[in-house]
Amino acid sequence: MIRLILLKGEKAYDVSELVSSVSWKGRRGSAARSLSVNFIDDDGYKHDRTGINVGNGDRCIFYWNGKELFRGIIMLQEQSNSKSMSVTAYDNCIYLSNNSDTFTYSNRTASSIFIDVCSRFGLRIGEVTPTNYQIADLVKSKTTGWDAILDALSITFEATGRRYYPVCLGEKINLIERRNNILQWVIETGTNIETYSYSKSIENIKSRIKVFSKEDQVVAQAQNNSLESKIGIFQDVISAEDDMNSAQLNELAQSTLKEKSTPVESLNVSCLGVADVITGTGVFVKIAPLNIAKTYYVESDTHDFTGNKHVMSLSLSLANDIYDSN
Repeated sequence: MIRLILLKGEKAYDVSELVSSVSWKGRRGSAARSLSVNFIDDDGYKHDRTGINVGNGDRCIFYWNGKELFRGIIMLQEQSNSKSMSVTAYDNCIYLSNNSDTFTYSNRTASSIFIDVCSRFGLRIGEVTPTNYQIADLVKSKTTGWDAILDALSITFEATGRRYYPVCLGEKINLIERRNNILQWVIETGTNIETYSYSKSIENIKSRIKVFSKEDQVVAQAQNNSLESKIGIFQDVISAEDDMNSAQLNELAQSTLKEKSTPVESLNVSCLGVADVITGTGVFVKIAPLNIAKTYYVESDTHDFTGNKHVMSLSLSLANDIYDSN
């Protein structure tokens, strides 16, 4: 059951009876999750209008079956002569994409950069998974805090093969490692999947990686001989960070090759909704007609709520970091 609480300053109002539908969504690469709500906008029998005014910093909390799924600031309202109103709210990660500064770091981990960026803009910090890898230098001039964090996480992934992502839970922003966030939920044809579509591509696959220094010297390389025997040579080049030692350069080449030498699998499903399944989490997917029975990461999700019905649409990618490349 839908429950929506509207926060106006210090006062809270339950406006659930005015809600006709809710859409809650997120996608990888986007800072904040959003909540779109359609309201009845009419002075009807036994109810008033919401009185929402985005200029006043109105906020909302959304519950489904008694569990809080979202809280954030309302940033868009739209009304028309159809006697309906739609609003869009964003969680606290919106402050990372809507605040800019100049960021300069030396010998810092991505997790410490994450903490610094959040602290600059007065954001509450929750669980922070240590990323350990030290970034020699990161300079981001006149850019958003979100871009600075993404660059730090991208450098960390290239060096270690480990992906991390920020997520807002309640009012706190957390930094979580993706492969440690695999859920126990199974999405399966004949059980909860309504529709699906699948594609597999080697259009951007690479069989060799060369790492170049700033002086354009090859400092490390890796290749997948087994793959090359099947499809031939497809080579990519990347740049090394300053002060990386030989072991780190070889790890960079190997981790990049592992990521890029695997065919890209894309899977889209529409199914019965599970509130825990959001962008960044992993789920086990079984599609018997395609002989699929593997773990996939959620790249984007849209959860739609109407009355007592909850459905979700997911865009998924194979969890390559927990499967060995062929």
